[in-house]
Amino acid sequence: MQPNIGIKSEHLAAVATSLGKILADEFVLVTKTRKAHWNVEGPDFYSKHKFFESHYEALDEIIDEVAERIRSIGHFPPASLKEFLALTHLTEASRGKNDSQTFVKELLSDHESIIIHIRENIDGYVTAFHDAGSSDFVTSLAEKHEKMAWMLRSHLS
Repeated sequence: MQPNIGIKSEHLAAVATSLGKILADEFVLVTKTRKAHWNVEGPDFYSKHKFFESHYEALDEIIDEVAERIRSIGHFPPASLKEFLALTHLTEASRGKNDSQTFVKELLSDHESIIIHIRENIDGYVTAFHDAGSSDFVTSLAEKHEKMAWMLRSHLS
């Protein structure tokens, strides 16, 4: 049964598609963060290992929230690696070393990319699709990524 929440079905479909792209970005980012957690090497191994763990745990929560938002507006979220890789605007491959600075820089770049992508779409949820709820929702996602980006940025010299 489709939701009757005062938003046209075609607008809900467009929002779900947009949120699916954000979900794909989040999934790729959590995977890259887990990679950093598993593979970081160097004298700061333990502290960065724990730091990356805290980030992937936060990203796991975000992923669940985005998927549930898509379901709450009557659509099914993408849920396969193939779909995520087709939808994301992040790159999966990293060619750097396994030191913390390399991982921090790459993850910071991805968080900032997600923030920019979200900011470019915040107003459209309200103006084009008449969905202030999704606009609020993605604004809160941007804020979460801003905090994680700040934490990552603080590790750079």
